[in-house]
Amino acid sequence: MASAAEQMAANMSWGAFGKATELRQRIFYALGLLIVYRLGTYIPVPGIDGAALRDFMEQASAGLGGILSMFTGGALGRMGIFALGIMPYISASIIVQLLAAMVPQLEQLKKEGEQGRKKINQYTRYGTVFLATFQAYGLAVSLEAGGLASDPGWYFRASTVITIVGGCMFLMWLGEQITARGVGNGISLIIFVGIIAEVPAALAQFLSQGRSGAVSPAVIIGVFAMIVVLIAFVVFMERALRKIHIQYPRRQVGMKVYDGGSSHLPIKVNPAGVIPAIFASSLLLLPTTISTFSHSQSGPVMSTVMAYFGPGQPLYLAFFTIMIVFFTYFYTANVAFKTEDVAENLKNQNGFVPGIRPGKRTQEYLDYVVNRILVLGSGYLALVCLFPEILRSQLSVPFYFGGTSVLIIVSVTMDTIQQIQSHLLAHQYEGLIEKSQLGRKRKTKRKGPARR
Repeated sequence: MASAAEQMAANMSWGAFGKATELRQRIFYALGLLIVYRLGTYIPVPGIDGAALRDFMEQASAGLGGILSMFTGGALGRMGIFALGIMPYISASIIVQLLAAMVPQLEQLKKEGEQGRKKINQYTRYGTVFLATFQAYGLAVSLEAGGLASDPGWYFRASTVITIVGGCMFLMWLGEQITARGVGNGISLIIFVGIIAEVPAALAQFLSQGRSGAVSPAVIIGVFAMIVVLIAFVVFMERALRKIHIQYPRRQVGMKVYDGGSSHLPIKVNPAGVIPAIFASSLLLLPTTISTFSHSQSGPVMSTVMAYFGPGQPLYLAFFTIMIVFFTYFYTANVAFKTEDVAENLKNQNGFVPGIRPGKRTQEYLDYVVNRILVLGSGYLALVCLFPEILRSQLSVPFYFGGTSVLIIVSVTMDTIQQIQSHLLAHQYEGLIEKSQLGRKRKTKRKGPARR
């Protein structure tokens, strides 16, 4: 039998959405800030030669057309003030999360509640400034080496670093404002909008190839069918859960004895989300991007690296798979699902897995279950990320969506829809509470005068 929350969720309609004024305000607020982000991607960094930049980006599409260009929504190709996008903040937050799982002082901060969370967020901002400054300076030097600066020198480097770092910090602030006052996770929505914004241009280019005869109609239909199947597969796997039965014993409060209850501990097939794919893609695109910016492809060392680890090469695909599997296990064990903490929380709540003793035995059982689930989860991530690469490199099929972009689009869409549903449910609950309070007031008013 469906619960009351599930019945209310099933009854939600556009009428209920129209009555939720606070939700509408949140959505409009988030859309407004996302429009500001898109406008900022077209504001160029001062001192850039536009014609030379376009020629350079066409030649550098192999490395820069990867994960960094995807996350910036085309701002890197136009060398806008948001050229680095939100990637420094993502990298800093992931590094801080991993350090918090391994450094006792940071782990203690996570357990201190709101104050500890604010301190960790402050460390993340410091790390963002450091990474953004380092990357912006490297970008400025690379622009000078490539002859893209109209007036090279320290003034150009300083202005480029200040502009790009300021744009990155402004994007971080936008994401925090969307999360606090809008709907959904602001950082994820910025990445999502950056990916979606490049889809129309890629789609028009793909269809123009069909009109010119470079791509057959069968290939076009096949690519669209594969996109639909891939998105459906990702949705299915992201919603897949392994539920572990949890039992709670009877307890006595005063003179009353309450029966023990039961619940389920849900474990996702992919607890690490899209983080392993982001890490693996970033590391593997690093040699290509460095060789492109530094113009050192002719060197013997870089030529050998590019020959074996370029996008689509067999060693590239093999290492991509290995790193996805490694980061999936590592991030899940240290950040996403720490079995030691879960077992301790169950013990403190007097919950236990039937047939398993609380404490150490429960942790060992959870480790066993999670490791077996991650075999499927890491394989799913590797398959989704490698499928577009194999189509592009081995079969020469034009496939704009990378595996990482598909994962981000699906996960952000599902998370945003769930938050909208949560706001609608809260609005319905508030309406029911108001109705019940009005009903009580009316009943009290109908009572006649008391007899003397």
